[in-house]
Amino acid sequence: MTASWQPRLVALDIDGTLLRWVEGSGAVHGEVDPVVRDAVRRAAEAGAEIVLASGRSLHSMLPIADQLGLPYDGERCWIVASNGAVVLRYPPAEIVHEETFDASEAVRDVLRLRPGALVGVEERGKGYRVNRHFPDGELAGEMIVTPVEEMVSRPVSRVIIRDPEATVEDFERLAKELGLHGTDYVIGWTAWMDLAPLGISKASGLARVASELGIEAADALAIGDGRNDLEMFDWAGRSVAMGQAVPEVLAAADHVTLAVDDHGAAVELDRWFGPSGG
Repeated sequence: MTASWQPRLVALDIDGTLLRWVEGSGAVHGEVDPVVRDAVRRAAEAGAEIVLASGRSLHSMLPIADQLGLPYDGERCWIVASNGAVVLRYPPAEIVHEETFDASEAVRDVLRLRPGALVGVEERGKGYRVNRHFPDGELAGEMIVTPVEEMVSRPVSRVIIRDPEATVEDFERLAKELGLHGTDYVIGWTAWMDLAPLGISKASGLARVASELGIEAADALAIGDGRNDLEMFDWAGRSVAMGQAVPEVLAAADHVTLAVDDHGAAVELDRWFGPSGG
């Protein structure tokens, strides 16, 4: 990275990066702080491609794009949803690429070892099909109670496994014990596991977007706070962890900014695109 380097693509995680966590819960506040929103706008106005990249399903990412005012230039923006399994343009929402997999065996194996676990599969445009209700604020949209066998009877892009009675360490042991052959997974901030098609991550989705835009990974800036950002950090020319991220994520980043409560994403963006940056 040279002294004249400036990001051409900015990949932004949402929860814990653009949106603040509600203390003591897995929910986030629903509004992007104006300080962060304005920093994103400055980056876009300077010519950077702004790409939202999240584990969220597409329907819960669109309101964030709207809050940010994306797109700024009349061209539809790019969004990487479901941890890279879904790539779309907006508005209107048009899925450009989707990866799906047969999750039935992996889910059966998980429930064999954690029979009390909650299971969720995206129901596009509505919310999620779930075997039981998730804790308040953890899923966006409607929760439609559905038998597990029905949920995974056809290929899906992502499965959420959640156990409020377990710990992160419990889920790390669970993943090692299962092996999950043919399936990728990422463990979240708590006892939360996303199952995904093998080889699919935010990085794979961003690589597809960058190729469409003619932008090299070396010219990308990625900002995030979760374990599902690790592949994205490896991919991007500059990776930045939010200050409240777990040690594993902090160690993987090229740089650590302030915590989300202190507008860390805005601080990093203004390094390149603010009044004294770029």
